[in-house]
Amino acid sequence: MTAQVKEMTEGKPSRLILTFALSLTLGNVFQQLYTVVDTMVVGKYLGVDALAAVGAAEWMHWLFLGVIEGLAQGFAILMAQEFGAKQLPKLRKVIGNAVVLSAGSSVLLLVIGQSLCRPVLRLLHTPDTILGDTLLYLRIIFLGIPVVLAYNLLAGILRSLGDSKTPLHAMIVAAVTNIVLDLLFVMGFEWGIAGAAAATVIAQTISSLYCYFHIRKIDFILLHKDDFAPDMQIVGKLLYLGLPMAFQNAIISVGGMIVQSVVNGYGVIFIAGFTATNKLYGLLEIAAISYGYAMVTYVGQNLGAGKYSRIRSGMRAGIGIALATSVVIAAVMLLFGRNILSLFISGTPEVVEETMGIAYFYLAVMSVCLPILYILHVTRSAIQGTGNTVLPMVSGIVEFLMRTLTALLLPLAVGEIGIFFAEIAAWAGADVVLVISYFVTIRRLPGRDGAAET
Repeated sequence: MTAQVKEMTEGKPSRLILTFALSLTLGNVFQQLYTVVDTMVVGKYLGVDALAAVGAAEWMHWLFLGVIEGLAQGFAILMAQEFGAKQLPKLRKVIGNAVVLSAGSSVLLLVIGQSLCRPVLRLLHTPDTILGDTLLYLRIIFLGIPVVLAYNLLAGILRSLGDSKTPLHAMIVAAVTNIVLDLLFVMGFEWGIAGAAAATVIAQTISSLYCYFHIRKIDFILLHKDDFAPDMQIVGKLLYLGLPMAFQNAIISVGGMIVQSVVNGYGVIFIAGFTATNKLYGLLEIAAISYGYAMVTYVGQNLGAGKYSRIRSGMRAGIGIALATSVVIAAVMLLFGRNILSLFISGTPEVVEETMGIAYFYLAVMSVCLPILYILHVTRSAIQGTGNTVLPMVSGIVEFLMRTLTALLLPLAVGEIGIFFAEIAAWAGADVVLVISYFVTIRRLPGRDGAAET
């Protein structure tokens, strides 16, 4: 299985980043596909109230998912650096210690998630008409926390080695599984929202197992018992990288929860329209996330190999590719957004029209400003790839402040449409911090005036 492993320390940066990100993008497409199908089945088959119930769970779900992804991404940075430096015994030790930390974290997050469901939903002013369904959905989703962390860790290991294809295949299998189970559980067995949540957890379990069995075929990272023994220096590095990223994602999600609490005050129709567009948010940033993963791996491997000028040339290539992609995606959403949104919305003509108006306006605002989001992902990931996760965390704090202040204050001045600009303000604020942070970080690397390496 070593044929999937790819070093990114040689070759044209733009080609390496684009080809690596392409597999990740396709994988994220399938991941978003089963999220979208969940929403379509719930919205079309169970109605607007059920769609609103899923939407009310969105940010609390992403709070825990963000912590999980942050930890796994942080751990993968050190793996990429050790792989780039050809330190294979150290790489195995890093992976072993990351597994132990992940196992402990999954248990802790599972307990916290189940404990906080009800009080947080109450705190967010979730309407009583949808509170029961929202709570049920979250409790089932949170049962899958250990397998979600397992998938993110395993996929992070593969990506750190330059393998973006195996996570793609895992997502394809998971997407097909989830779609089939959605139709069976919700429409066949009539299990309602519980069926949609259960289908997601089962699909996530299968994607984790798929990655695990493929990792077992990579001979140079087969772990032995002593690789799992705690090495405090390695544990310290992993936590130094992972915790700021987890905190960054968590505080961003908390900002989103505050936005959701404001949205909840506008009623079920508004929540449903907001939810329909939020489900497309994943499609809007799908390539940005992939470019981010590509940049973390690319920068991490080249930093480990001491090829600093390649980091700079890779950053230029990554920004150019990201901006071009964001323009294309924005154009597609502006042209076909109403058709796509109609797949999520059902009800009387009046309800559909009102919900669609809310959803498409929000989609148009985000689409026009999409290049801001793509700069955010590429720049933040490049900084993280250098091993600096503190400055990106600071950008997450700024993102939280901008999102929260805009959500709380702008609607007071312009009405409910002000809530649609909270995301844009958050992206812009983070970009200011990240662009400055990138130039500060890159100037500290050796060979600033050296010739570009190929």
